[in-house]
Amino acid sequence: MIERIYILESVDPVIFYGVNNSNMQLIKTLFPKLRIVARGNVMKVIGDEDESELFLKKIREVEKYCEEYNSLSEDIILDIVKGKAPVVAKQENLIIHGMNGKPIVARTENQRRLVKTFEENDLVFATGPAGTGKTFIAIALAVKALKNKEIRKIILSRPAVEAGEKLGFLPGEMKDKLDPYLQPLYDALQDMIPGNKLREYMESNVIQIAPLAFMRGRTLNDAVIILDEAQNTTTHQIKMFLTRLGMNAKMIITGDMTQIDLPPSCVSGLVQAMQILKGVKGIGRVEFEKKDIVRHKLVQRIVEAYDKYEAKKNLNHNPEARESGPKK
Repeated sequence: MIERIYILESVDPVIFYGVNNSNMQLIKTLFPKLRIVARGNVMKVIGDEDESELFLKKIREVEKYCEEYNSLSEDIILDIVKGKAPVVAKQENLIIHGMNGKPIVARTENQRRLVKTFEENDLVFATGPAGTGKTFIAIALAVKALKNKEIRKIILSRPAVEAGEKLGFLPGEMKDKLDPYLQPLYDALQDMIPGNKLREYMESNVIQIAPLAFMRGRTLNDAVIILDEAQNTTTHQIKMFLTRLGMNAKMIITGDMTQIDLPPSCVSGLVQAMQILKGVKGIGRVEFEKKDIVRHKLVQRIVEAYDKYEAKKNLNHNPEARESGPKK
């Protein structure tokens, strides 16, 4: 009789053990000669050495499946323990599996282009209207790189620029004031990483979410770095951010040129950076369009209506544009 310890390192124990520990109960049934005690992410196994070795081998395979697909069922456990390859339907344009095994895929042509451009370049600009999935796909690519151990950390940032509200009047300490600006990044991560694992990643700084101002002075190695809402950076801020890129690191810069919340006298750093860096080797660019909007169908109509309104307003303020047509 020997005692062995196995630690679940890459999965959320809640998903692994199943609802009401149903998965764990099945595993115990499949290995009746062993005494198995599970608590948290630690499993203690007591029994025959050969049987214990077989158990550990199968548990590693089960954990690997659970890590990749973010889900685990009794049928999958039975297949793995019996030596059968689990049957998994192939998903076209799959990036990763999110919560409950939901496939996260590149759904539009430009989303697929962003995936390809990210693979081929170390710095990517992704611009376009709200709802096109720029940030969501960017974070999915970062999570995939982390799961594949291509990088050691993910760094997500946003400029803390008010869109009508004032930061100083929000309640709480500095973190409480900044969290509303960063909430869209939290939301995307929660769709992709189990809660316990996400909490562990954030506590150990494997995943860092911080305002743009906190990037100064850092060199970011072995990471995917994402700057969201970059249209609200100043020229100095975006230059500072771009020069943080370290070894074995990639950057994705996202923004919407139609939603600049900077003062009228301030030039958008994103607009200027894309002009300056146009044609530089190693920098990719993907421009999303209204047809890429993947939110509620009304969002696309809203964006189109606002575009028409702005075009009409600009025409009314520019008489020369009206008079430049053919004269009778």
